[in-house]
Amino acid sequence: MIARSRQVALALTVVLAAGAACQARNHQPSAPGRPAPSAPGTGGFTLVAAGDVLPHASVVDRALFDGGGVAHDFRPMLSGVRSVVSAADLALCHTGTVYGENGDHTDHPVLTSPPEIAPALAETGYDSCATASEHTLDDGADGIHRTLDALDRAGVRHAGSARTEQEARTATILHAGPAEVAHLSYTHAPDGFPLPPGRPWAVGLIDEAAILADARAARRAGADVVVVSVHWGTEWQDAPDDRQLALAARLTAARTGGRPDIDLILGTHAHVPQAYEKVNGTWVVYGMGNQAAGVTENHQGVQDPRGNQSTLGRFTFAPPARPGGRWEVTRAEFVPQWFDVDAGRVVNLNQALAQGADLHAVRDRVRDVVLSRGAGKDGLVMGQ
Repeated sequence: MIARSRQVALALTVVLAAGAACQARNHQPSAPGRPAPSAPGTGGFTLVAAGDVLPHASVVDRALFDGGGVAHDFRPMLSGVRSVVSAADLALCHTGTVYGENGDHTDHPVLTSPPEIAPALAETGYDSCATASEHTLDDGADGIHRTLDALDRAGVRHAGSARTEQEARTATILHAGPAEVAHLSYTHAPDGFPLPPGRPWAVGLIDEAAILADARAARRAGADVVVVSVHWGTEWQDAPDDRQLALAARLTAARTGGRPDIDLILGTHAHVPQAYEKVNGTWVVYGMGNQAAGVTENHQGVQDPRGNQSTLGRFTFAPPARPGGRWEVTRAEFVPQWFDVDAGRVVNLNQALAQGADLHAVRDRVRDVVLSRGAGKDGLVMGQ
């Protein structure tokens, strides 16, 4: 990797290194987050993260119905998790598609979605959205522009794709209680689409050296906590694959001055919930699943209900015991979710069960997968 410079701008904007050998990384300038209470009595903060928002045609049709047939309204669809998301100091989402021209949407194999998703994410309480996915290049550079423009208008920060080279080199720094949190985002190679000519930085691609260089640059520039969103893994596989396990082990092992370079890894892409695991002292969510998606079929062409199961991760961070130390996760939780394709609603499964819904089998399956690599012994619990 070519040695790269950094720059600290106003509002805690961080300019990350970029080298010719490293693929694109998008990091947005900092903006004040919405007010939210810090973790009580600790001087820390809570962070909530969700999986893929993947609006298939049926999801888009439902949003049009909810908008009275004249506009797409995705707010009711996400309202079932608003209480959990909006209560956090910092909430991170993942957008699995780009927004279409003139508000149009298309389904597989090229995915585009209506831009009304962006204000719905904002109203639900999300502060920043990872935009690096296998579908980031489905509508070329124009799709990236439309998506980031819409998120900007809605007040949702973003990381993972970029409109300009300068934007690609600028880290998203977010306020979370008393802490400054860097949000970085990367994906495996986009689905069959080349990078736009002259724009090798358009989407952040998974490259271990680049991820660590960006994390270290963000840390040097003042980030207390570094969170990495990674679009990775094997679709429809409950267990993390060997590449996920290997990359997670190497990223969490990396340290500078005895302090880990990365504080949390959030995985998307597999379409099904995957395990949480504490690796080298750092929490890794291998896959959160689809927060919102239509009826899904697996690689065998069979309708697979797992594609509508997911989790919200919730992590409580406490400040270091000594200056220069690590912000520690003092409580790790997962909240099981289900997307009701008939109603077109994201459902908090524990809340639904408390109200008498017969969803125990779905909730228990999600729980078993999440705990399948022994995270319970490291303190992971199921939250409400």
